[in-house]
Amino acid sequence: MTGPETPRRVEVGVDRPANGGEAVGRADGRVVFVRGAIPGERVVAEITDDRHDSYWRAHVVDVLDASPHRVSSPCPAASAGAGCCDLGHVDPDHARDLKQDVLLDVLDRVGHLPRDVVEGTELATVGVRRLGADTGWRIRTRLAVDGQGHPGQSAFRGRTIVTEPCVQPAAGMLDGLGDSRFTPHSELAVVLDADGARHVTELAPVEKPRRGSADSRRRAQQNRVRRSRPRDRVVVEGGANAVRRVGGRSWDIPVTGFWQAHREAPRAYSETVVDLVGAHLATPPRVAWDLYGGAGVFAGALLDGPGDLDTVHIVDSDQAALAAADHAFAGEGDRVRTHRGEVAARIADLSGRPDVVVLDPPRTGAGERVIAAVADARPGIVVHVGCDAARFARDLGLFAERGFRVVEIRGFDAFPLTHHVEAVACLLPSATG
Repeated sequence: MTGPETPRRVEVGVDRPANGGEAVGRADGRVVFVRGAIPGERVVAEITDDRHDSYWRAHVVDVLDASPHRVSSPCPAASAGAGCCDLGHVDPDHARDLKQDVLLDVLDRVGHLPRDVVEGTELATVGVRRLGADTGWRIRTRLAVDGQGHPGQSAFRGRTIVTEPCVQPAAGMLDGLGDSRFTPHSELAVVLDADGARHVTELAPVEKPRRGSADSRRRAQQNRVRRSRPRDRVVVEGGANAVRRVGGRSWDIPVTGFWQAHREAPRAYSETVVDLVGAHLATPPRVAWDLYGGAGVFAGALLDGPGDLDTVHIVDSDQAALAAADHAFAGEGDRVRTHRGEVAARIADLSGRPDVVVLDPPRTGAGERVIAAVADARPGIVVHVGCDAARFARDLGLFAERGFRVVEIRGFDAFPLTHHVEAVACLLPSATG
């Protein structure tokens, strides 16, 4: 960083959104990614990272020409430096337009999808769907605990804990937690279940990293590994599991386990999967694969949808999620089969040509190996769910290279006030008319 005593500031006119929530402009012959700016604005930005020859990163310190879409952030935590509501300064309707722009850009630039194909999708013609209220939507969260035992949000790219409240959690979800003391440097998993009851589990602190000179990417990888290791857990309130419902089915999910954060997301995504399969598959499906399926929410939706599935295979590496699936589908007999392990390794074990494949990978995406295996299985239809715009686009491009064509893409604002966006694509083998 140049000038450690006096941070460098530049005037930037920003003109487009970037994948990641920043806005992009130019200053002193370099591209500048500016956090806190809105396309169309002219701002004064403080350089936070100038290590790269072709671009800098910066954050807004003054707005010279404000966008008409700029608002005061409703989130006290983000205003105090937390990394939660990074688009809280943008009118939510305009934020959805920016998310649409980002998705369309990466589908072209990263996925290399034909423009005329993308232009015919709901994403291009309608935009990103709103799922409900822009605040109070979150029913699952993790809180970091500082050295004095106070819970809060982690600072953006920092180690401090911000104890001001965030506006994402549902009403009452965090009531009273700030008045309690927890194990220093632990984490709290906090959820509201389907009946509105709160459950809180404390996870023991992550082991401290070894001293070393690893670069930032290597340190980030090491941090992810440490956080993924088993840790002691203590139930603080409620139970170790929370009941979840979608349609007429229910699941008991560990409080520390995965469930969609937005209260409306499981229903919306399940209905979308069933709708796309019904609209684009010529005959009722008999065999389905639910890859990265977790507890089997999509499997349940397909079982309850049109037709009469013979078999649904659920593949996931999370033992607790598959245990929840086994319990939820105990009455289905052999119609639901669970397979624990990495998806790329377990696909070869699945029997029967699938009529439907649903993929809902983590932020890293499905990747070439999984997509090649799915394509080789010759499914009648693929529904791909993505929570990272660039990797979603990359995966669709990989499917296109394997002979699949996109027939629909829908976007969902499942993380209001943030740059994150969820997308669902429907693909058919190219030979299908």
